[in-house]
Amino acid sequence: MTERDVLVVSATKSEAAHVPADFELLICGIGKVDAAVAVTAALARRRVDLVVNIGTVGALPPGLSGLHLPSSVINHDLSADVLRELGYPAEDRIEIPGGDGVVLATGDSFISDADDRDLLARRAHLVDMEGFAIARACREFDVPCRLAKYVTDDADESALDWPARVDAAAQVLGKWLGAFGAQSPATSLHRHSR
Repeated sequence: MTERDVLVVSATKSEAAHVPADFELLICGIGKVDAAVAVTAALARRRVDLVVNIGTVGALPPGLSGLHLPSSVINHDLSADVLRELGYPAEDRIEIPGGDGVVLATGDSFISDADDRDLLARRAHLVDMEGFAIARACREFDVPCRLAKYVTDDADESALDWPARVDAAAQVLGKWLGAFGAQSPATSLHRHSR
């Protein structure tokens, strides 16, 4: 049996309120810059074998709800096509092995307008503000990454009710982490006390 060193990353304390106490937890802050800086600093300090990013998301197509493990994450507010046309490499998509097929869009805009949501729904299923940055930092350090996201709203005006919905989402994410830590018979997770 091997041991894996796992780092759980959440944007906010409220989203991580029910993370089992024996997982090492990093609160990275909201948005791509804060997430990238925090995860890069953590991975530069020491080696981990897996980063698990938990958090809440808005649903882009109608009727999407519950817990999702994205298979791809895009940087939705980067003008990657224009930059590539100008001759500059611009990465705006990262594949995440072992996901459930959904695409997560990450950007620094808090999507709470139905028109913005509908436009973004042409490219993705879910929207958050940190996933791409965390996955990108992990890839730079050659560390596998898993994204676990729980839908709290429809990325429209209902997103403004997020504070009232976050604890229920955090409970589901905490239970999922506990089950995730116990599910692999060949691998145990090395957990740290906080």
